[in-house]
Order: sequence, then C-alpha cells, then structure tokens
Amino acid sequence: MKKFRPQPGFVVQAFGFALDPNAAQEAALRSHCGAARAAYNWAVAWVEASWWQRRAEESYGIAEEALTQWRPWSLPSLRKAFNAAKRTDPGFAGWWEENSKEAYSTGLTNASAAFDNYTKSKRGQRKGKQVGMPRFKSKRKARLSCRFTTGTIRADVDGRHVTLPRLGTIRTHEPTVKLLQRVQDGTARILSATVRHERGRWFVAFQAEVKRDLERVARPDVAVGIDLGIKTLAVMADSTGEIRTAPNPNHYDRARKQLRRTSRTVSRRRGPDRRTGQKPSRRWEKANARRNKVHHRVADLREDALHKLTTAVAAEYGTIVVEDLNVAGMLRNRRLARHIADAGFGEIRRQLTYKTRQRHATRIIAADRWYPSSKTCSGCGTVKAKLPLHVRTYQCDVCHLVIDRDANAALNLAALAAAAATGTGVAGDQDTPQVSKPRGADRRTRASRPRRKAGTGRAGGATLPHQRQTETRDRPQAEPLTLW
Repeated sequence: MKKFRPQPGFVVQAFGFALDPNAAQEAALRSHCGAARAAYNWAVAWVEASWWQRRAEESYGIAEEALTQWRPWSLPSLRKAFNAAKRTDPGFAGWWEENSKEAYSTGLTNASAAFDNYTKSKRGQRKGKQVGMPRFKSKRKARLSCRFTTGTIRADVDGRHVTLPRLGTIRTHEPTVKLLQRVQDGTARILSATVRHERGRWFVAFQAEVKRDLERVARPDVAVGIDLGIKTLAVMADSTGEIRTAPNPNHYDRARKQLRRTSRTVSRRRGPDRRTGQKPSRRWEKANARRNKVHHRVADLREDALHKLTTAVAAEYGTIVVEDLNVAGMLRNRRLARHIADAGFGEIRRQLTYKTRQRHATRIIAADRWYPSSKTCSGCGTVKAKLPLHVRTYQCDVCHLVIDRDANAALNLAALAAAAATGTGVAGDQDTPQVSKPRGADRRTRASRPRRKAGTGRAGGATLPHQRQTETRDRPQAEPLTLW
C-alpha cells in the first residue's frame, strides 16, 4: 500500500456504507451508542449542577466571591472529570469497560459543542435561531450514533468488511471498493468513522482526506438560473435563452395509498402504551416494520433523485444562480407543507453548494430573498406590484410579454449572474439602491432582534445568572446579492 502524502487539492469527503451486523455485533453497536448518550447526559448534569448551586446560593445572599465555582465545559475538562467519576458514579460503575473509550468521547464532545453553541448564541456570536440550554437525551428518542477517531479504523482488503475499534470486523451490505481503491493508491487517508442507526438499518460513514482533481464543466461560460417549485421541481433557464424543466417525482404522494394501508394495519394491532407499561405485540412490531419500510423507501428515492439532478446541473454550467428561500417559513403553510417537504428545496441548495465548490470550482450565487424574480418582466424589467400565487402565466403590461411564471423567474435569476459580474444595475446588484415597494412589501422582517421578555428562562420562569439578557444588536441590512 502506498504511503499517503497530503498535497494541494485534497478535500475532506465522506464515504457511507450500509452494514449487515450479526446479533452480537448489533448489540455491541447499540451499547456503544447508548454509552455515548449516557456520557452526554452526565456532562450536561455535571456542568449545570454548578449553575443551579450558584443560583441557590445567590438566593441566600452569599457574596459573589464565595459562590461555587463555575464548572468548565471544554472537552479536556469534561474528559478529566469523567475519568475521575466513571469508576464510582452509579450510572457507569460496573459496565463502562464494556465499550470503547471513543463512545464516551463522542458524548462528551457533543456536550461541549452544545454548551459552546448556547453561550455563543446568548452573546450574539452565533447566527440563526437562538439556541437554548442543552437538554438531556431521551433513551427512546435519541438518535443512535457513535464516532471513532482512534484505533483500528479501516476498510478490509476483501472489499466487503470494515474493522472498527472494539466492534471488530463487520460485513458491509455493499462493496467498499470506492474507498478501498483510493486508500490502496495512496490518494486517500481515513480520518474517522461514524456508525449510526437510520431508516431501520446500520450505516458507517468514513471521513477521509481525498485527493480530488477538479472536473471541467461542459459549458463553463454559461450561467443558469434555477426556480424551484412544487408542480415542476426545477425550471432552469440559462444565459443563452434555453429553458428546461425537471418534473417533480412526488415520491411521497405516490406512496400515500400504501402508507394508509400499512398504517391502518398498525392501528389494529396492540401497540405500546407508556402510561400502563404495555409492551407491543409481535404482530404490531411486524406491521410497524412494514410501514417504516415504505417511509424508508420514499426517503431513499428522494435522495437518489436529488443527487442525480444536482450532479447534472453542477457538471454542466459555470455559474448557477439559486433563490434564498425561507423554507422553514414556507413549511408553516398547512396546505403546501407536505409538498414542500417532499420536494427538498433546502437539500437541493446544499448539494449544489458543495458540488460546485469541491468538484468543479465553479460559482454559485444566492439571489437576495427579497428579489422579485417572479414579478419582474424578463423582457423589459418592469416589476409588477402584485402577482398572486395562483396566476401561473406572467403577462407584462408594458412590452406585452406572455410567458410561464416559473420560466420568467428562471430567466431573471440567470440575468443576475451577468449583473454580478458587470454591475449593470439590474435589480439584485449590490450597487443598486433598494427602492421601497408599496406598503413596505420588500421587507417583512425586523431590523433588530427583539429583546426577550423577563421570566422566560427555565425553572418556572426563573432566569439563571448566565442567562442575563444582552443588549439588542441591530442586524445589518441584507445584501441584494450574495456570492459564495
């Protein structure tokens, strides 16, 4: 086997394989994932114990310098404290040696990251929705997962087995040739392995550093605008004027009849009841497995279709323009939520982002969320004040252009690529001043983050010392165009 030598052009890539463990190996996998969950819960309880102790001492009027010291949540501190407590703690004594140290390290790492995200969110240093305090993971709901970073981690030379620390050699459901060949050629090095239980079976994902040569796209000088929808999954219009469509497979809608039938069967069996402690019958377990199999097949079909679409688009165009859709807000529409979730708008953008960056080194542009791609005429640039969603044909009152609504939006998105490169003043350019729309329809979000009301913390409205409110910071105005 050739020695791995890191060189320019290496990227971190994941290689996933389905596993076929026997009964003993599956029990060991579940034990490792359970150990990771137990270590996470221990770390959360250990850190928060000092928080609640300080709060109780403050209620008695104890001075600040005499309060209990804060317990650190950095990973080295958690590991040191866990190693000192694992032999005497009732939750670990007697069984902690049955699993690899990597299982407990997984839980402690996740706990440290959770506390970091919480503190950064409280200080305003983390983007997105405000993160709450870390909570305990339920044995019934927690996702089974465990990560290995040290020890024997490899894909065996036979191409049908993998070897993991303490778990030994496990057979894979599919060949591991795509990773094994790179490792044997010296163009890849395995960094870690993560096992997880998902969609009714076990998977292993190897994180590897891989030498990847950039692939030249078929049309590097052509830009394409992609308008996502429900009836038609994607309408693609390029800078040459060519318009293509990708139909929506509607995998979930096609499986709804079968899901109704299997769900009816499950409802007629004796299922589990947590209130009375009733255990499910064997017939219920079999019926539930058949229903879950339908859900898993729908998810697999959706994932395969989205990968084929994004791979084809990323391999053809030099510039791709997508919309910055508020998918979470769109899912609040109870009439369209099922169709939007089935389409996978967010997954399409995520796949296009990493495929353009790592495989082709091409450009992807995210249009501003408030850019009126559907209301703007692709012929003369006139912007309509209103365009209801049920109107599927765009008719311009100035140049009398009649075109499909989605095709018009895709053409406008494709024009943004030229506007970003030349600064022609097309709506969406960074240098173009924003013109207010009637009744303020161009901005619907607040310019600043609202201050949280007092008494919204844990413990019946009490706010912990570390939960003191920070000053409200004004959010900067969103740029009309974002280059990735």
